[in-house]
Amino acid sequence: MKNVVITGPTGAIGIALINELIKNNIRVTAICHKRSKRIANIPVSELVTIVECDIEDIKDCIESLPHDYDVFFHFAWACTFGDSRNNIDAQIKNIKYTIDAVETAYKLGCKRFIGAGSQAEYGRYEGKLNSSVPTFPENGYGIAKLCAGQLSKIRCEQLGLEHVWTRILSVYGPYDGPNTMVNGLIKSIKNGESPNCTLGEQIWDFIYSKDIALAFRLIAEKGINGKIYCIGSGVGRPLKEYINIIRDMINSEIEIGFGKISYGEKQVMYLCADIKELVSDTGFKPRYSFEKGIRETIEWFDEQRGK
Repeated sequence: MKNVVITGPTGAIGIALINELIKNNIRVTAICHKRSKRIANIPVSELVTIVECDIEDIKDCIESLPHDYDVFFHFAWACTFGDSRNNIDAQIKNIKYTIDAVETAYKLGCKRFIGAGSQAEYGRYEGKLNSSVPTFPENGYGIAKLCAGQLSKIRCEQLGLEHVWTRILSVYGPYDGPNTMVNGLIKSIKNGESPNCTLGEQIWDFIYSKDIALAFRLIAEKGINGKIYCIGSGVGRPLKEYINIIRDMINSEIEIGFGKISYGEKQVMYLCADIKELVSDTGFKPRYSFEKGIRETIEWFDEQRGK
């Protein structure tokens, strides 16, 4: 693997993956939304080329690119939070753009297409998640991700591309969005506020962005064509533990309002990845404990505030 394309490269996973690829001397073409303020997040390197192109125009904006790429990573996806997850029109477009990305990968000479799916494809399940667990998504986002994974596999087969789909659990780290639980919690505590939370009884699996970047590089290099890999740390802990760790690292005197927010109607109470297949196929091994990863994330948060 010497030359790759990434859509949606300006979030926590995209930035971490670009840094991981640069460290391994792999050239990256990052396809970003036009006029995106987050383009400034992309690492500056002679190995990185930025192409400003809205995802709906992706098939028409690649004429100037060389056609000698190896792998296409597709992360671009609209409407991923809150009520927007049930924006049906937007989710249908996300499916179409995923197929467009496959066809773009083909035009660019890629041999492998790697798509970013979600744990939302499973719905609620009381056990570790792997490719054998039945999928019963309960919102438009999860349904669209499931459909995009299945249809993109068919299109890859039609075009002769290798296809690997991933189902990502809870990621945290630098450049993640401000609406995530982790970043929202850091901000509140830094501001001296006492955040309100659920009881925090959910068993959760958080994975640091640098670890998920390693997983994606290894999947690109060693993952098996046609497989689905769940990506997480493989370790589940009560959400309350994670919240207390974040609080204690910033200000142990802040009181957390556990139980002041009710669980949602379709609250997922168990979310943990079974990474045995990922480990056996690729050699992936998480390098970061939550404590180590969250410390780096808080340091990054402080650096951003100081700018």
